[in-house]
Parts: sequence; C-alpha cells; structure tokens
Amino acid sequence: MTLSKSTLHLKRLGIDTYKEAVVYMREDCHVCLAEGFEVQARVKVSLGERSIIATLNMIKTDFLDQGRASLSEHAWHLLAAREGDEITVTHAKSIPSLSLVRSKIYGNALSGDNFCEIIKDITFGRYSDIHISSFLTACAGGRLSSQEIIELTQAMVTVGDRLSWPSDIVVDKHCVGGLPGNRTTPIIVSIVAAFGLTMPKTSSRAITSPAGTADTMEVLAPVELDALTLQNVVKKEKGCIVWGGSVSLSPADDMIIHVERALDLDSEGQLVASVLSKKIAAGSTHVLIDIPIGPTAKVRSQKKAHLLKDYLESVGKSLGIVVKIIFSDGTQPVGRGVGPALEARDLVSVLKLAPDAPQDLRERSLVLAGHIIEFSPDVKEGEGLGIATQILDSGQAWEKFQRICEAQGGMREIPKAPFTYVYKAKKRGTVMNIDNRRLALVAKFAGAPSAKAAGIDLSIFLGKNIEKGDGLFTVHANSPGELAYALGYLHDNADIITMQEG
Repeated sequence: MTLSKSTLHLKRLGIDTYKEAVVYMREDCHVCLAEGFEVQARVKVSLGERSIIATLNMIKTDFLDQGRASLSEHAWHLLAAREGDEITVTHAKSIPSLSLVRSKIYGNALSGDNFCEIIKDITFGRYSDIHISSFLTACAGGRLSSQEIIELTQAMVTVGDRLSWPSDIVVDKHCVGGLPGNRTTPIIVSIVAAFGLTMPKTSSRAITSPAGTADTMEVLAPVELDALTLQNVVKKEKGCIVWGGSVSLSPADDMIIHVERALDLDSEGQLVASVLSKKIAAGSTHVLIDIPIGPTAKVRSQKKAHLLKDYLESVGKSLGIVVKIIFSDGTQPVGRGVGPALEARDLVSVLKLAPDAPQDLRERSLVLAGHIIEFSPDVKEGEGLGIATQILDSGQAWEKFQRICEAQGGMREIPKAPFTYVYKAKKRGTVMNIDNRRLALVAKFAGAPSAKAAGIDLSIFLGKNIEKGDGLFTVHANSPGELAYALGYLHDNADIITMQEG
C-alpha cells in the first residue's frame, strides 16, 4: 500500500453517530503526525470529487491498522464510500457563518440571508453538534423575533427539496406531542384521502420517544420511499404515510431536533420553524395543528399554548399557508398501546371497527379528520365530523388504508413480543394521575422503538376504579434483559400512576 502525506484507506466499522460525520484515525498515523491534528478537530475528508467536514476521533490501540481510517455511518453515506477507498484528510477551513451564530449569542438580530447561510452549513454537515447546540441556545428563550422566526422557517424550506402537487388544496396535520400512544395520523390520512383531499404525510421517527408515526407505520408497511415513489403513491391513493427522512424536505430539521432534544431545550421559535418548514416543503397549503395541553405533555399551560398558536398562525400566514390550531386534552395517553407494534394494533382496530378498539383514539382521530375535511370549500364548518364518522363507519377508511399500504410496498403482519409482565396495583383506589413522560420511558427501557414489538399496553384511564391486584399495564419486551431493565425503572418510579385510595 503506497501512502501519500495525507491519504488513508478506509475500513468500515459500522459506527452509528446518527447525523454527525466522524472520522476515526490512529493517534500515531502518519496523517495525524504530519498535519498536527488533535482529537475533536474539525477536518476535511475528501474522496474523489466529494468532501465533507468531520469531527476527528482518535484511536490509541491497534483497532485500526497503520494506513487505515474509518468513518461514522453518516459520513460513509455522505461520501458514498466503499471499503478500501482512499481518502484525503486535511485541515478544514473556517466556517464564516459561525460569526453569525456568535452575533446572535450577543443578542443581535439575524436576516433571512444570515439564516440561510447557517442552515446551509448545518445541512451540509459543516457544523458539529457543539456548533448546532450553540445556535439553538442563542435562539432559545424568546430570543427570536416574529420576523426572525419567519426568516428561519423560510431558510429551512429553501435549503432542501420542495414537493409540488396539481391539487389546489393539499392538507397536512401535526401534533405538538407529549402523549404516549397518540397515533392518530394513519387513521386521519385514511379518512381524509378516502374523502378525496390530497394528504402527502411525511412523518418523523422517534428520537427520545418510544415511537414516532414513521416507526409505527413501518410495522404495517414500508415507509422509506424516495420522492418519486412518494409522489406516485399520492397520485394513486391521494395520501401516504412515509418517513420524512427519506426525502430531502427541510433536511436541517432532523439534525437540529436531534441536538435540541439532547439539550432538553423547548424553544417556541425553533418548534414553529421545524413544524412549518416541513409542511411547506411537502407542498401543503392547509395545515391542522393539534396542541395537547397537560401537566406532563409537551405543552403544559394555556399561556404557552396560546403563544404557540399565535406564532404558528402568523408565520403560516406570512409564508402563504393556512394554519388552523386546536387545543386538546393532554392529561393522559391516547389508546392503549405505547410502542410501534402495540400502537399499530390500536390504529388497525379503529380502522377495522373492532368492538375492543380504543374509543379515545377513535374519537380524537375523527375530530381531527373532521377539521381537516372542513378545509374543503364544499364542506361547511361543523359538518366535517359527521363526514369523517360516515367514512370510518362505512369501512371506506380501512379500505383506503390497505390500498395505501399496498402502494407503499405491501401490508405486513404485526409482531408480538415474546416476554410480558403485568404490572399490578398495590392498593385499591381511583386513578387520579398518569405521568405521560415517565410512562413513555418505561416503553423505551423495554426496547421501543428499535424493538418494534416492545412497549406497554395500558389497562387504565383517569377516573377508573381499581382493586388491589388489578393489572395497570403490561410491559412487552423482546428479551428478558430489556424486560428486567424496564421493571427496574418501575421499581424506582412506582408513582407513575397516582391513585386516590378508597
């Protein structure tokens, strides 16, 4: 193997760093010594005509042979690399847009062009997670003006692809979140598409929750569709439910959300830009946004809910889309299942009109679908719920859902977890409180969403009378170890379900 001053040959290690580009090199390799690299340095990695900016991680053992380097899976994908390819590693140039981030840190306003530069550098992988977290922190806590939120949203749309449709009305919905099991989207898309409105639904995977809509839908059908396939599905069936990450719509958003949630930041400006940029990029003209309000939901007060409502409506209007906001009950989970397969079971039971289908999931889906149907100029206000109910009860929604699944690649069987444990009440009483956040953590510790069948199956709701020994919920897991992990968390958090004795 002939080596030049700054070249190395690739070995694939299969390291997943989510959306962060990382290059792995021996501490004593000739490139590190020649270039004077230090750990965590930002370096330029080139392969043929492609190049990326990556964070350098150093290896002190013989895990890599001399003359070899490796990349994180994200970097491997960006460079379209193959085992044995020769890469060049050099010092990265400074990133001019970081001066704009520093300016924002000191309280200065940013323009639309400024935001475009920042978002472009994030999208192209020039920012490390530290750089992104600095940008997010500088924008959090009400530091974005209304105009800046508009400019940021537009920048996130501009730096990415944008879908267009022949329909005059293209609808979408979003739930601000925080409620386990709230898997209304596939039901809504089926009802709305059966009605005849165009609804190209791009959904997210879970980052910190036990399931995103894409994770749940993937139990039932393929969701990683490219833009052309997505458009063909919608052309044929009027709707789809796919993973947004498979199409380049507002591509910076997933990277920003990943860091934002790790920081546990709750920035209204970033939330508005995130939600609306995805909807606009998907070609939506009319968007319904559900804001659940509850003590352990994402939005915990009427004050914050109204602030978000004002932002979402005003930014939507400025960017040319109709945004309608509704407030809903966020005090407890929706449906019974929490986790991809269990949520898939619930939504299918609603669509199939099963006698044991969770009625709260059915009712919430119908209300939201009704509001979306009222975007049609042929439907008067107040008529949407009745139309949605008729479509669901007639079986049209179930037929449409099956056709959407087939168009996306074929409908799948719902898996079941091999290990379960019924968590029982230790006393008699009435259910007074359910901690949404910690209940979701139980499902995560059981293995969701990576283990599709893992999660929890609820047997309770607020106000239900419980006898000692009654099952409160059942934990589902794919292995004894994951089940034990979830039960260990439950042992230390027995107050996830609060009951009034008597």
